[in-house]
Amino acid sequence: MSASALNGFTAATTVLKWLRAWYGENMPEAIDLDVVRQMLPTTRYGAGIREIKPPMALDIHSFEGSLVRNPKDASEWGIFYNASASPERIRFTIAHELGHLILHRAQQIRVECDKGGVTSGQFDDRNIEREANEFASNLLMPIDVLRRLLGDQRKVTLHLLSDIARTFQVSFEALCLRFIEATDQRAILVHWDQGFLKYQRPSSNARKTRALVRQSDTAQEPFAGTLAGDASMVQCFDGVECSAAIWCAEERAHMKLREFKHTFAGRDRVLTLLLLESAEPRDWDDSWKDELVPTVADRFCAIGKG
Repeated sequence: MSASALNGFTAATTVLKWLRAWYGENMPEAIDLDVVRQMLPTTRYGAGIREIKPPMALDIHSFEGSLVRNPKDASEWGIFYNASASPERIRFTIAHELGHLILHRAQQIRVECDKGGVTSGQFDDRNIEREANEFASNLLMPIDVLRRLLGDQRKVTLHLLSDIARTFQVSFEALCLRFIEATDQRAILVHWDQGFLKYQRPSSNARKTRALVRQSDTAQEPFAGTLAGDASMVQCFDGVECSAAIWCAEERAHMKLREFKHTFAGRDRVLTLLLLESAEPRDWDDSWKDELVPTVADRFCAIGKG
């Protein structure tokens, strides 16, 4: 593989191939990052590396993780993570820093990552952070394994997504974002922070049909008549049916969707998952193609698993 073709997705796919060859039929669903750490120096991705030291915790405010080369030994690298982070967050941070090691160590001998850089949603504007996030997400939540665990996607609930998050040992939000990448359904994930819309992530088929949550020019609050707008309803993992037009301006009145709700422990953040009825792509309007980049699933299928 040429250096120009190496990115977060291709690097993670290759590491998964090596792991599957090594484990055989005993490949765990939760990737053992310590195995990856010890394996990398023996591969072409670890050229010039003698050792990657076991990750170490640091208790520094606003610090999330870092990758550092030993100033006295260029063949030795170390990874640090935030001591106060959750186990799932630490796990994603370590995978993120391993991504930096593979992809960026020729550019930088030290990479410092704050909370904004290490995001399971892969949407940071800084290119190397986005690539490291893409590596971590693809490594920890392989798309083929995720689709197998999802089964019949028409029967998806937050109970199932929560179970899969525990299987992969990742955060619930990270798994929901990964589901949006993997699903063939028209689906939208919406994150509310302090009662206002922080982001929305539509699936590929949602974008193709122009299914997007309506947004105003000012800070967007949850819509009346929705679970998201009902402060008395903290959780709804099984979902409720409502008109899709409440959420999406271009949906016809007869179209339905199922709304799910998860409120985080502090009650300051809420995740809304919307699963919409199927609809045909709008052939008369192909402007969505300008916005749509190949999904992880598309690229996985193109490269193959072998």
